Amino acid sequence: MSAYLWYKKLHKPSWAPPGWLFAPVWSILYIIIAVSFSAVYYLAVTKRIPGLVALPFALNIVFNLSFTSIQFGLKNNVLAAIDVLLVLGTLAWGIVAIFSYAEWIAYAQVPYFLWVAFATVLQITITSMNWGRSVSDLARR
Repeated sequence: MSAYLWYKKLHKPSWAPPGWLFAPVWSILYIIIAVSFSAVYYLAVTKRIPGLVALPFALNIVFNLSFTSIQFGLKNNVLAAIDVLLVLGTLAWGIVAIFSYAEWIAYAQVPYFLWVAFATVLQITITSMNWGRSVSDLARR
């Protein structure tokens, strides 16, 4: 079963946004992420901030980029929920870590943080609504 069809068959809350909204939102967020995370890495490489301050940003990118493969490749809602919690947690950690060095980078994360917080609640809700349903169960629907 295709990932699109699998996701379409999942039970979702009535407040889930339409699928077409995700691409434009993530396009904007990835621009913010590219600019602000690049600034963090530049500050770390030039020793203007401790290297450990860049760690949550590096982990965040790993967890962020892993989500699609977990959710749509593995079709695993539980692992996707854990992953999105890690995205949210590393982002919060990064905001706190960078704030005293570059406030603008911390503030630039607000739209990303708000979207990921919403996405976390959505993913946990979808996971709970589909608890115990396997890919083969969805294929029979």
